[in-house]
Amino acid sequence: MSEIKNNWSKEEILNLYNKPMMELLYEAATVHRKNHNPNQVQVSTLLSIKTGGCPEDCGYCPQAARYHTNVEGNDLMGVQQVKAQALRAKASGSSRVCMGAAWRNVKDGEEFDQVLEMVRTINKLDMEVCCTLGMITENQAKRLAEAGLYAYNHNLDTSEDYYKDVISTRAYQDRLDTIGNVRKTNVTVCSGGIIGMGEKVEDRAGMLVALASLSPQPESVPINALVAVEGTPMEEIEPISIWEMIRMVATTRIVMPNTQVRLSAGRTDMSREGQAMCFFAGANSIFAGDKLLTTPNPDVNQDMEMFKLLGLEPMKPFAKKAQPESVEAEASQYKPLGEKPRWTRPGHTIERNEEAKAKRKVTK
Repeated sequence: MSEIKNNWSKEEILNLYNKPMMELLYEAATVHRKNHNPNQVQVSTLLSIKTGGCPEDCGYCPQAARYHTNVEGNDLMGVQQVKAQALRAKASGSSRVCMGAAWRNVKDGEEFDQVLEMVRTINKLDMEVCCTLGMITENQAKRLAEAGLYAYNHNLDTSEDYYKDVISTRAYQDRLDTIGNVRKTNVTVCSGGIIGMGEKVEDRAGMLVALASLSPQPESVPINALVAVEGTPMEEIEPISIWEMIRMVATTRIVMPNTQVRLSAGRTDMSREGQAMCFFAGANSIFAGDKLLTTPNPDVNQDMEMFKLLGLEPMKPFAKKAQPESVEAEASQYKPLGEKPRWTRPGHTIERNEEAKAKRKVTK
Protein backbone atom coordinates (compact mmCIF):
# COMPACT_ATOMS: atom_id res chain seq x y z
CA MET A 1 0.00 0.00 0.00
CA SER A 2 1.22 3.50 -0.82
CA GLU A 3 2.10 6.00 1.84
CA ILE A 4 -0.74 8.50 2.24
CA LYS A 5 -0.04 12.19 1.85
CA ASN A 6 -2.58 14.50 3.48
CA ASN A 7 -0.90 17.82 2.73
CA TRP A 8 -1.20 18.13 -1.04
CA SER A 9 -1.08 21.72 -2.28
CA LYS A 10 -3.28 23.00 -5.07
CA GLU A 11 -0.18 23.70 -7.16
CA GLU A 12 1.05 20.10 -6.80
CA ILE A 13 -2.30 18.72 -7.88
CA LEU A 14 -2.52 21.13 -10.83
CA ASN A 15 0.94 20.01 -11.95
CA LEU A 16 -0.31 16.41 -11.90
CA TYR A 17 -3.56 17.21 -13.69
CA ASN A 18 -1.78 19.12 -16.45
CA LYS A 19 0.93 16.54 -17.15
CA PRO A 20 1.19 15.19 -20.70
CA MET A 21 -1.60 12.63 -20.93
CA MET A 22 0.64 9.60 -21.46
CA GLU A 23 2.79 10.47 -18.45
CA LEU A 24 -0.28 11.07 -16.27
CA LEU A 25 -1.85 7.78 -17.32
CA TYR A 26 1.35 5.83 -16.71
CA GLU A 27 1.81 7.28 -13.22
CA ALA A 28 -1.85 6.76 -12.28
CA ALA A 29 -1.91 3.19 -13.60
CA THR A 30 1.27 2.39 -11.69
CA VAL A 31 -0.20 3.71 -8.43
CA HIS A 32 -3.42 1.82 -9.12
CA ARG A 33 -1.68 -1.53 -9.63
CA LYS A 34 0.40 -1.03 -6.52
CA ASN A 35 -2.68 -0.64 -4.32
CA HIS A 36 -5.55 -2.48 -6.05
CA ASN A 37 -6.34 -5.43 -8.28
CA PRO A 38 -6.64 -3.67 -11.65
CA ASN A 39 -9.11 -6.26 -12.94
CA GLN A 40 -11.66 -5.85 -10.15
CA VAL A 41 -14.35 -3.17 -10.07
CA GLN A 42 -16.70 -2.55 -7.17
CA VAL A 43 -20.31 -2.32 -8.42
CA SER A 44 -22.88 -0.25 -6.53
CA THR A 45 -26.59 0.29 -7.13
CA LEU A 46 -28.02 3.70 -6.28
CA LEU A 47 -31.63 3.66 -5.13
CA SER A 48 -33.76 6.76 -4.55
CA ILE A 49 -35.81 5.87 -1.48
CA LYS A 50 -37.38 9.34 -1.29
CA THR A 51 -37.47 11.44 -4.45
CA GLY A 52 -38.00 15.16 -5.05
CA GLY A 53 -39.16 18.01 -2.89
CA CYS A 54 -35.73 18.91 -1.53
CA PRO A 55 -35.60 22.42 0.00
CA GLU A 56 -31.99 23.04 -1.07
CA ASP A 57 -31.00 25.15 -4.10
CA CYS A 58 -28.12 23.04 -5.49
CA GLY A 59 -27.73 24.37 -9.01
CA TYR A 60 -27.20 20.94 -10.58
CA CYS A 61 -30.02 19.04 -8.89
CA PRO A 62 -33.38 18.17 -10.50
CA GLN A 63 -34.76 17.16 -7.09
CA ALA A 64 -34.78 20.72 -5.75
CA ALA A 65 -38.40 21.72 -5.14
CA ARG A 66 -37.77 25.26 -6.35
CA TYR A 67 -36.94 24.22 -9.93
CA HIS A 68 -39.33 22.91 -12.61
CA THR A 69 -37.69 19.67 -13.79
CA ASN A 70 -40.60 17.23 -14.21
CA VAL A 71 -39.17 14.94 -11.55
CA GLU A 72 -41.95 12.88 -10.04
CA GLY A 73 -41.64 12.97 -6.29
CA ASN A 74 -42.40 10.03 -4.06
CA ASP A 75 -42.66 9.50 -0.35
CA LEU A 76 -40.26 7.27 1.54
CA MET A 77 -40.27 3.72 0.19
CA GLY A 78 -41.26 0.76 2.35
CA VAL A 79 -38.72 -1.67 3.78
CA GLN A 80 -39.97 -4.58 1.67
CA GLN A 81 -39.82 -2.47 -1.51
CA VAL A 82 -36.21 -1.65 -0.78
CA LYS A 83 -35.41 -5.29 0.02
CA ALA A 84 -36.84 -6.39 -3.35
CA GLN A 85 -34.71 -3.78 -5.15
CA ALA A 86 -31.62 -4.87 -3.21
CA LEU A 87 -32.14 -8.51 -4.14
CA ARG A 88 -32.48 -7.50 -7.79
CA ALA A 89 -29.26 -5.51 -7.56
CA LYS A 90 -27.43 -8.41 -5.92
CA ALA A 91 -28.56 -10.79 -8.65
CA SER A 92 -27.17 -8.41 -11.30
CA GLY A 93 -23.72 -8.26 -9.71
CA SER A 94 -23.87 -5.32 -7.30
CA SER A 95 -22.11 -5.67 -3.97
CA ARG A 96 -23.44 -2.41 -2.51
CA VAL A 97 -26.78 -0.63 -2.32
CA CYS A 98 -26.65 3.12 -1.78
CA MET A 99 -29.95 4.60 -0.59
CA GLY A 100 -30.55 8.28 -1.29
CA ALA A 101 -33.24 10.48 0.22
CA ALA A 102 -33.86 14.04 -0.96
CA TRP A 103 -33.53 15.57 2.50
CA ARG A 104 -31.56 18.58 3.68
CA ASN A 105 -30.70 16.74 6.85
CA VAL A 106 -31.85 13.73 8.85
CA LYS A 107 -34.59 14.30 11.42
CA ASP A 108 -35.22 11.86 14.23
CA GLY A 109 -38.59 10.18 13.95
CA GLU A 110 -40.58 7.51 12.18
CA GLU A 111 -38.98 8.00 8.75
CA PHE A 112 -35.42 7.76 10.06
CA ASP A 113 -36.40 4.67 12.06
CA GLN A 114 -37.66 3.20 8.79
CA VAL A 115 -34.32 3.94 7.09
CA LEU A 116 -32.51 2.22 9.94
CA GLU A 117 -34.63 -0.87 9.35
CA MET A 118 -33.75 -0.73 5.65
CA VAL A 119 -30.07 -0.70 6.62
CA ARG A 120 -30.52 -3.77 8.84
CA THR A 121 -32.48 -5.58 6.14
CA ILE A 122 -29.91 -5.02 3.36
CA ASN A 123 -26.94 -5.79 5.60
CA LYS A 124 -28.54 -9.17 6.37
CA LEU A 125 -28.52 -9.86 2.62
CA ASP A 126 -24.71 -9.79 2.85
CA MET A 127 -24.50 -6.58 0.85
CA GLU A 128 -22.69 -3.39 1.72
CA VAL A 129 -25.13 -0.63 2.65
CA CYS A 130 -24.51 3.04 1.93
CA CYS A 131 -26.79 5.99 2.67
CA THR A 132 -26.86 9.57 1.43
CA LEU A 133 -29.46 11.41 3.50
CA GLY A 134 -28.05 14.91 3.86
CA MET A 135 -26.43 16.28 6.97
CA ILE A 136 -26.37 14.11 10.10
CA THR A 137 -25.43 14.56 13.74
CA GLU A 138 -22.99 12.39 15.67
CA ASN A 139 -25.81 10.49 17.38
CA GLN A 140 -27.57 9.83 14.06
CA ALA A 141 -24.30 8.57 12.59
CA LYS A 142 -23.91 6.20 15.55
CA ARG A 143 -27.47 4.91 15.08
CA LEU A 144 -26.75 4.20 11.41
CA ALA A 145 -23.51 2.43 12.32
CA GLU A 146 -25.30 0.34 14.92
CA ALA A 147 -27.88 -0.71 12.32
CA GLY A 148 -25.08 -2.06 10.10
CA LEU A 149 -24.29 0.81 7.74
CA TYR A 150 -21.11 0.23 5.74
CA ALA A 151 -20.66 3.67 4.14
CA TYR A 152 -22.11 7.17 4.27
CA ASN A 153 -22.02 9.42 1.22
CA HIS A 154 -21.79 13.18 1.58
CA ASN A 155 -20.14 14.88 -1.40
CA LEU A 156 -18.14 18.09 -1.18
CA ASP A 157 -19.33 18.74 -4.76
CA THR A 158 -16.54 21.20 -5.70
CA SER A 159 -13.91 23.46 -4.17
CA GLU A 160 -14.80 25.67 -1.22
CA ASP A 161 -14.19 28.74 -3.41
CA TYR A 162 -16.62 27.68 -6.17
CA TYR A 163 -19.17 26.16 -3.80
CA LYS A 164 -20.78 29.55 -3.18
CA ASP A 165 -21.61 29.74 -6.91
CA VAL A 166 -23.46 26.41 -6.79
CA ILE A 167 -25.33 26.30 -3.48
CA SER A 168 -26.56 29.04 -1.13
CA THR A 169 -28.69 27.05 1.31
CA ARG A 170 -25.94 25.19 3.16
CA ALA A 171 -22.31 25.85 3.97
CA TYR A 172 -19.21 23.93 2.93
CA GLN A 173 -18.29 23.51 6.58
CA ASP A 174 -21.59 21.70 7.20
CA ARG A 175 -20.47 19.05 4.73
CA LEU A 176 -17.13 18.69 6.47
CA ASP A 177 -18.87 18.52 9.85
CA THR A 178 -21.15 15.73 8.62
CA ILE A 179 -18.11 13.76 7.40
CA GLY A 180 -16.54 14.38 10.80
CA ASN A 181 -19.61 12.96 12.53
CA VAL A 182 -19.42 9.83 10.37
CA ARG A 183 -15.73 9.45 11.27
CA LYS A 184 -16.71 9.12 14.94
CA THR A 185 -18.15 5.69 14.02
CA ASN A 186 -16.89 2.61 12.17
CA VAL A 187 -18.77 3.67 9.00
CA THR A 188 -16.62 4.36 5.94
CA VAL A 189 -16.78 7.71 4.15
CA CYS A 190 -17.83 8.21 0.54
CA SER A 191 -17.25 11.77 -0.66
CA GLY A 192 -16.45 13.25 -4.04
CA GLY A 193 -17.87 15.80 -6.40
CA ILE A 194 -19.05 16.93 -9.81
CA ILE A 195 -16.97 18.32 -12.63
CA GLY A 196 -18.35 20.30 -15.53
CA MET A 197 -20.44 22.78 -13.52
CA GLY A 198 -18.62 25.77 -14.97
CA GLU A 199 -15.77 25.57 -12.49
CA LYS A 200 -12.11 26.16 -13.33
CA VAL A 201 -9.48 23.42 -13.28
CA GLU A 202 -8.17 25.16 -10.15
CA ASP A 203 -11.49 24.36 -8.46
CA ARG A 204 -11.15 20.68 -9.33
CA ALA A 205 -7.72 20.75 -7.74
CA GLY A 206 -9.16 22.58 -4.74
CA MET A 207 -11.77 19.88 -4.22
CA LEU A 208 -9.07 17.20 -4.30
CA VAL A 209 -7.02 19.18 -1.77
CA ALA A 210 -10.03 19.20 0.58
CA LEU A 211 -10.68 15.47 0.14
CA ALA A 212 -7.03 14.43 0.38
CA SER A 213 -6.59 16.55 3.52
CA LEU A 214 -9.16 14.48 5.39
CA SER A 215 -7.52 11.98 7.73
CA PRO A 216 -8.17 9.25 6.96
CA GLN A 217 -8.91 9.99 3.34
CA PRO A 218 -12.37 8.88 2.10
CA GLU A 219 -12.59 5.16 1.36
CA SER A 220 -14.63 6.02 -1.74
CA VAL A 221 -14.55 9.09 -4.01
CA PRO A 222 -17.26 9.39 -6.69
CA ILE A 223 -16.29 11.50 -9.69
CA ASN A 224 -19.44 12.74 -11.42
CA ALA A 225 -19.74 14.54 -14.74
CA LEU A 226 -22.56 17.08 -14.70
CA VAL A 227 -25.75 15.81 -16.29
CA ALA A 228 -27.42 19.07 -17.29
CA VAL A 229 -31.13 18.64 -16.59
CA GLU A 230 -33.71 20.96 -18.14
CA GLY A 231 -35.17 23.28 -15.54
CA THR A 232 -32.08 23.41 -13.34
CA PRO A 233 -29.85 26.49 -13.24
CA MET A 234 -27.14 24.53 -15.06
CA GLU A 235 -29.36 23.25 -17.88
CA GLU A 236 -27.40 25.02 -20.63
CA ILE A 237 -23.88 24.03 -19.58
CA GLU A 238 -22.10 22.01 -22.26
CA PRO A 239 -20.88 18.50 -21.31
CA ILE A 240 -17.22 18.09 -20.45
CA SER A 241 -14.98 16.01 -22.69
CA ILE A 242 -14.00 12.45 -21.85
CA TRP A 243 -10.39 13.65 -21.60
CA GLU A 244 -11.30 15.91 -18.70
CA MET A 245 -12.90 12.95 -16.92
CA ILE A 246 -9.84 10.76 -17.57
CA ARG A 247 -7.53 13.46 -16.22
CA MET A 248 -9.69 13.87 -13.11
CA VAL A 249 -9.81 10.13 -12.44
CA ALA A 250 -6.07 9.76 -12.93
CA THR A 251 -5.24 12.71 -10.67
CA THR A 252 -7.62 11.46 -7.98
CA ARG A 253 -5.99 8.03 -8.11
CA ILE A 254 -2.50 9.47 -7.57
CA VAL A 255 -3.58 11.83 -4.80
CA MET A 256 -5.65 9.19 -2.96
CA PRO A 257 -3.96 5.87 -3.79
CA ASN A 258 -5.94 3.59 -1.45
CA THR A 259 -9.35 5.06 -2.22
CA GLN A 260 -11.94 3.47 -4.48
CA VAL A 261 -12.48 5.97 -7.30
CA ARG A 262 -16.01 5.65 -8.65
CA LEU A 263 -17.20 6.56 -12.14
CA SER A 264 -20.59 7.99 -11.33
CA ALA A 265 -23.00 10.32 -13.17
CA GLY A 266 -22.36 11.00 -16.83
CA ARG A 267 -21.42 7.49 -17.97
CA THR A 268 -24.25 7.40 -20.53
CA ASP A 269 -22.27 9.92 -22.58
CA MET A 270 -19.02 7.94 -22.34
CA SER A 271 -18.01 5.38 -24.92
CA ARG A 272 -16.71 2.00 -23.82
CA GLU A 273 -13.28 3.12 -24.95
CA GLY A 274 -13.53 6.20 -22.76
CA GLN A 275 -14.61 4.18 -19.76
CA ALA A 276 -11.80 1.70 -20.40
CA MET A 277 -9.32 4.57 -20.23
CA CYS A 278 -10.86 5.64 -16.91
CA PHE A 279 -10.44 2.11 -15.53
CA PHE A 280 -6.83 2.09 -16.75
CA ALA A 281 -6.31 5.46 -15.04
CA GLY A 282 -7.47 4.10 -11.71
CA ALA A 283 -11.26 4.04 -11.53
CA ASN A 284 -12.31 0.85 -9.76
CA SER A 285 -15.95 1.40 -8.91
CA ILE A 286 -19.14 2.22 -10.84
CA PHE A 287 -22.82 2.76 -10.24
CA ALA A 288 -24.87 0.15 -12.11
CA GLY A 289 -28.56 0.27 -13.04
CA ASP A 290 -30.57 2.32 -15.51
CA LYS A 291 -30.96 5.35 -13.23
CA LEU A 292 -28.85 7.34 -10.75
CA LEU A 293 -31.55 8.76 -8.48
CA THR A 294 -33.22 10.74 -11.31
CA THR A 295 -30.66 10.83 -14.15
CA PRO A 296 -29.98 8.10 -16.74
CA ASN A 297 -27.26 5.47 -16.40
CA PRO A 298 -26.11 2.57 -18.64
CA ASP A 299 -28.11 -0.65 -18.44
CA VAL A 300 -26.51 -3.23 -16.13
CA ASN A 301 -26.37 -5.80 -18.94
CA GLN A 302 -24.36 -3.35 -21.03
CA ASP A 303 -21.97 -2.92 -18.12
CA MET A 304 -21.52 -6.66 -17.72
CA GLU A 305 -20.80 -6.95 -21.45
CA MET A 306 -18.18 -4.22 -21.07
CA PHE A 307 -16.66 -6.01 -18.08
CA LYS A 308 -16.40 -9.22 -20.13
CA LEU A 309 -14.81 -7.36 -23.02
CA LEU A 310 -12.22 -5.75 -20.73
CA GLY A 311 -11.59 -8.79 -18.56
CA LEU A 312 -12.99 -7.07 -15.47
CA GLU A 313 -14.89 -8.77 -12.67
CA PRO A 314 -17.21 -7.36 -9.99
CA MET A 315 -15.62 -7.08 -6.57
CA LYS A 316 -17.08 -9.21 -3.78
CA PRO A 317 -18.78 -7.39 -0.90
CA PHE A 318 -16.70 -6.55 2.17
CA ALA A 319 -13.43 -7.03 0.28
CA LYS A 320 -11.95 -3.90 1.83
CA LYS A 321 -13.52 -3.99 5.31
CA ALA A 322 -15.31 -6.60 7.39
CA GLN A 323 -19.10 -6.75 7.37
CA PRO A 324 -20.61 -4.81 10.30
CA GLU A 325 -23.09 -6.45 12.62
CA SER A 326 -26.65 -5.17 12.79
CA VAL A 327 -28.11 -4.42 16.20
CA GLU A 328 -31.89 -4.77 16.31
CA ALA A 329 -33.94 -1.69 17.17
CA GLU A 330 -35.06 -3.03 20.55
CA ALA A 331 -31.45 -3.67 21.58
CA SER A 332 -30.15 -0.31 20.38
CA GLN A 333 -27.72 1.52 22.62
CA TYR A 334 -28.31 4.86 20.88
CA LYS A 335 -31.75 6.42 21.17
CA PRO A 336 -33.23 9.35 19.23
CA LEU A 337 -32.39 12.64 20.91
CA GLY A 338 -34.88 14.77 19.02
CA GLU A 339 -32.03 17.03 17.99
CA LYS A 340 -32.60 20.24 16.09
CA PRO A 341 -29.10 21.21 14.96
CA ARG A 342 -28.61 24.66 13.51
CA TRP A 343 -27.12 23.75 10.16
CA THR A 344 -25.89 26.85 8.35
CA ARG A 345 -27.88 28.87 5.83
CA PRO A 346 -25.32 31.25 4.30
CA GLY A 347 -28.01 33.53 2.85
CA HIS A 348 -26.20 34.86 -0.22
CA THR A 349 -27.92 34.89 -3.62
CA ILE A 350 -26.87 32.95 -6.73
CA GLU A 351 -28.28 34.72 -9.77
CA ARG A 352 -28.73 31.70 -12.04
CA ASN A 353 -30.41 29.75 -9.23
CA GLU A 354 -32.84 32.62 -8.69
CA GLU A 355 -33.58 32.78 -12.43
CA ALA A 356 -34.38 29.06 -12.52
CA LYS A 357 -36.61 29.47 -9.49
CA ALA A 358 -38.45 32.34 -11.20
CA LYS A 359 -39.00 30.21 -14.31
CA ARG A 360 -40.71 27.58 -12.16
CA LYS A 361 -43.18 30.18 -10.89
CA VAL A 362 -43.96 31.24 -14.47
CA THR A 363 -44.38 27.61 -15.59
CA LYS A 364 -46.79 26.87 -12.75
